[in-house]
Amino acid sequence: MTQSFQRIGIIGGGAWGTALALVLQRAGRQALLWAREAEVVLSVNTRHENNFFLPGIELTAQIRATNNLSDLAACDAVLLVTPTQYTRVTCKQFAKGSGSHKPPIIICAKGLEAKTGKLLTEIVSEELPDRPVAVLSGPSFAIEVARDKPAALTLAVEDKQLGAAIAQGFSSRHFRLYHTPDIIGAQIGGAIKNVMAVACGITAGFRMGDNARAAIITRGLAEMMRFGAALGGRSETLMGLSGLGDLVLTCSSVQSRNMSLGMALGQGTILADILAKRAGVTEGVFTAAAAAALARKHNIEMPICTAVDAVLNRGATLEDTIEQLLSRPLKAESDWSAPT
Repeated sequence: MTQSFQRIGIIGGGAWGTALALVLQRAGRQALLWAREAEVVLSVNTRHENNFFLPGIELTAQIRATNNLSDLAACDAVLLVTPTQYTRVTCKQFAKGSGSHKPPIIICAKGLEAKTGKLLTEIVSEELPDRPVAVLSGPSFAIEVARDKPAALTLAVEDKQLGAAIAQGFSSRHFRLYHTPDIIGAQIGGAIKNVMAVACGITAGFRMGDNARAAIITRGLAEMMRFGAALGGRSETLMGLSGLGDLVLTCSSVQSRNMSLGMALGQGTILADILAKRAGVTEGVFTAAAAAALARKHNIEMPICTAVDAVLNRGATLEDTIEQLLSRPLKAESDWSAPT
């Protein structure tokens, strides 16, 4: 029997969670948005706008917000949109009030857990066991999705029937979902592209030119493919929307928090000062450390990820790090597809 999705809970009241509430409303679904911040809940319910994370976008009165996670327990599905580093603690809190009902969890965040290097599906399976899990990922700036600009994303879920039901329930004229069973590959693309966006931002801040950015994107894709092969992702997934598509978008616009952070670094701003001025989380900072650690553990050659981690988390200077990258031995381009 095909599962029907009508009432959808969204855990995470940031820009992307709010944009997804609008996506669901356009698809004819009821969206209940959970936000940690009482100010966000008040703004959504009284002003019909997320004035803190997505200002200027009008929300319908049908989109409601709450700061009580247990209100989402009876929903037909739950979108998990909290920043990666807060996913585990949020899942623990949700588990306490969710009762026996176990709706599918659709992961909409991107990154690796800094302390463990684990994928989000691993975290969810540990904290919310025995629940169907899907991953929604791909090139999708929240503001454009909120404004109903066309977007196409990857929906990764092993159960084809569940995937078809989610795609049918969430899609609309300007929001298209393409199914894959490769939940590992979809997560790897979304995580590693954030690190590459920081690198591209640094090249922009250093005024190294568009050629350098193109090189970062291309060689960054090679690192993404090696990383994916080592962890069990499929190459075709990483060449798709959740891999190459998201990589190109995030590395090409200062709308990306990760690229704008890298640009500020390249212009000489101290990392702590950049982060202090931001309301949202810049996932590439945490994912760089986790990805570099996994690369060392699995003997995967990831020089760009390692370089970004060195700059962000290990006190390396930009000048020395760039010089080391440019001084690497020349090699064949065709060895990108396998771990080293």
